[in-house]
Amino acid sequence: MSETIKFDQDRLKKVTSILVSQSRPADENSPYFEIAKKYGIKVDFRPFIQIDGVSYKEFRKQKINILDHTAVIFTSRNAIDHFFRICAEGRIEVPATMKYFCISEQTANYLQKYIVIRKRKIFNGTKTAVELIELIRKHKKEKFLYPCSDVRKNEIPEFADTEEFQFTEATMYQTVSSDLSDLEDVYYDIIAFFSPSGIKSLFDNFPDFKQNVTRIAAFGPTTAKAVEDAGLILDIQAPLPNAPSMTGALELYIRKANNI
Repeated sequence: MSETIKFDQDRLKKVTSILVSQSRPADENSPYFEIAKKYGIKVDFRPFIQIDGVSYKEFRKQKINILDHTAVIFTSRNAIDHFFRICAEGRIEVPATMKYFCISEQTANYLQKYIVIRKRKIFNGTKTAVELIELIRKHKKEKFLYPCSDVRKNEIPEFADTEEFQFTEATMYQTVSSDLSDLEDVYYDIIAFFSPSGIKSLFDNFPDFKQNVTRIAAFGPTTAKAVEDAGLILDIQAPLPNAPSMTGALELYIRKANNI
């Protein structure tokens, strides 16, 4: 760990339990399970947010004609699922000439759930919005549709605002807070967050939440800012210089807190 990373000594107490605000990993070799076994720590998983699809009736109120577009931008599997759901509900047949611009190869491969990908024009970056934007810039004559949530990152819409090309943002699903009422009297040493929406869900469910000795871990700068804006103490910020993942940052903290 970098010498510049210092944990608050006054809050550096033994860790015996962690709540991860995401779904349980399908991979039984997940680093979370390794941490639980290696350090004898209870690790639970609970999604703090859920995705609800916008109905076709509500989508129509946006006055967007999908077939007016020649290309679709996908930044997640959720976007793909709800784009094709809306098309199915509206009995919209997407032409084979439609082009797809995906944020990663994994996202692009997910398209095969709905289309024969070898017969379509699909472009993808490796992971970041910056790479996806560069691909879009090379095809600026296309008419782009951007299926997204009501809560989304700003990079692509901001890029569209500064460049001269046809771009339509279409809200096809919503990010909403999960019901966490059954956790009201359950306490964890660490709660790990991955998005500002997770922090919002915490206070939607528990408006009077008091952090006390609970340590808060946050992945990414926007999540870290949401933690601090909520008046909470940020104990663990991932990624760290020598720990590019949440699990890596948690392990560094556990080793320090548990004197390992």
